[in-house]
Amino acid sequence: MVFSKVLTKCAVTCAAAICAVALAHAEPLGDTQAGPLTRAHVPRIALDDDVYLPTAGLNEQIIRVPVDAAGTVTLETTIYKPDGAGPFPMIVFNHGKIPGDPRTQERSDPLPFAREFVRRGYVVVAPNRQGFGHSGGTYQQDGCDVERNGVSQAGDVAATIDYMSKQPYVDATHIVVAGTSHGGLATMAYGSEAAPGVRALINFSGGLRQDACGDWQGNLTRAFGAYGEKTKAPSLWLYGDNDSVWTAPLVAGMYAAYAAHGASAKMVDFGDYKNDAHRLVGDRDGVHVWWPAVEAFLARVGMPTGVQYRVSDPSLPKASGFAAVDAVDSVPFVDEAGRNGYRNFLRQYPSRAFAVSDTGAWSWAEGGDNPMSVAIANCQKQSSAPCRLYAVDNSVVWGDGSSQTADSSSAGSAGERRAIASRN
Repeated sequence: MVFSKVLTKCAVTCAAAICAVALAHAEPLGDTQAGPLTRAHVPRIALDDDVYLPTAGLNEQIIRVPVDAAGTVTLETTIYKPDGAGPFPMIVFNHGKIPGDPRTQERSDPLPFAREFVRRGYVVVAPNRQGFGHSGGTYQQDGCDVERNGVSQAGDVAATIDYMSKQPYVDATHIVVAGTSHGGLATMAYGSEAAPGVRALINFSGGLRQDACGDWQGNLTRAFGAYGEKTKAPSLWLYGDNDSVWTAPLVAGMYAAYAAHGASAKMVDFGDYKNDAHRLVGDRDGVHVWWPAVEAFLARVGMPTGVQYRVSDPSLPKASGFAAVDAVDSVPFVDEAGRNGYRNFLRQYPSRAFAVSDTGAWSWAEGGDNPMSVAIANCQKQSSAPCRLYAVDNSVVWGDGSSQTADSSSAGSAGERRAIASRN
């Protein structure tokens, strides 16, 4: 099998990508054997006893990765890396696909995922594949042929790994490839012809849903079977019970088909996650669910897992004591529509944030990496006055002069600018 791009036509509905959910209202409105899924034990991460090297940021950089020798087609790619010259082990993260035109998809910037790996001394590489966002080329749908679609997407993964493996700060003998949803399919397809330095594959809720195609579930299952027949690298599969895209019988069938020819694979069923297991890897809160299983898997394949750098999560403002979080009538400036919006905010999962301005504009956001910056940014779009955080998670922060005014420029990442749920 050679990774390539071949276009055929067929109406296809693609299932959701990274589900970093941010819902906003901008202004007042009138092991290795196929078998039963096993559950993961997910203790919270304790980092207090870790020994750290010097503090590091994410050192985020956006580059263009050439797909062909001439460089006529390039991929918009986000890199995160520790401080220093390296060489560092590398993990490539493959994004999913939102419904509709992939050109409208934002740059892939999986901050919760990247932060966890940079802490452990990895270079994290997140390419937008051809036809997505500002990458060159066109998205190759390959009709209803799911196997071919995955192989086509894997061509861009191969190009990215080939290019990045030549960088002096990358240890090309220690590589992991991971992906979510459509990116999970691309990851598993890539495994069938992985580079020698690729030690492991991680599949977060991977697949491609094509409702317009007859027997799309069978097509998907057979695609995974084809990849498993040729893949030598071990893989970890993480799927949840309340996934809005995949049913448990379909997941079990895909896994069984993949492992049927002896491919080394381990399935972890992590149970329910918030309102949709499909959004796990896009949420900062999801790290505590997936990292324990990933850590154990990486250790088995000889990849580093110990924390080496102190990379901070977004900091939370302190509770101000202005009001109880459920005191709806205490929210300043908003009208009845805004109070209803706040009631809706109270029904959301932490992490969550609610922002207001003295002009009456308001917004709430939930999930993703930093809902505080999302809420502020979307509120600010509708207000000439500064928007400020009113509540974060389960606390009112309004009136805390040190933290109530958020810097809307912190919402600069593509994933955090989304104002509606994204699925792939």
